[in-house]
Amino acid sequence: MNTSTEPPRPEPVRFDTKIAVLLRADLEPWQRLNVTSFLVSGLGTQLPEVIGEPYEDADGVPYLPMFRQPVMVFEATKETLATAHARALTRALPRAVFTSDLFATGNDRDNRAAVRAVPTAALDLVGLAVHGPRNAVDKVVKGARMHP
Repeated sequence: MNTSTEPPRPEPVRFDTKIAVLLRADLEPWQRLNVTSFLVSGLGTQLPEVIGEPYEDADGVPYLPMFRQPVMVFEATKETLATAHARALTRALPRAVFTSDLFATGNDRDNRAAVRAVPTAALDLVGLAVHGPRNAVDKVVKGARMHP
């Protein structure tokens, strides 16, 4: 018999997928924020299942929906980032990339042209975002560490 006066706690929400952002460890703080925001914007546009419901405060003011699950942010060396990219490609996971060339561009058209101009193996990656089954994403980011 339960004598507690507290209502039962709902079960924790568990996700069978993971969103991960991998950043090159040598980025400046402003670059880390910029790269992360650009990378995750791509996931939300192509994977509607990662987006939750719109928000509303107690006064009824509406807010845009956000990801329905946490975004795990990691950092790694340039080499580990390149390996993660290759793993994401091999597993055909949805992905977004940010290359060092994009710091010199100022708009989407020029960003796309900068990426298109470089062969896959030669991309100077500074960031990668992936989404997929937890185990697959964990294998992609293996060798990286959680962002401090």
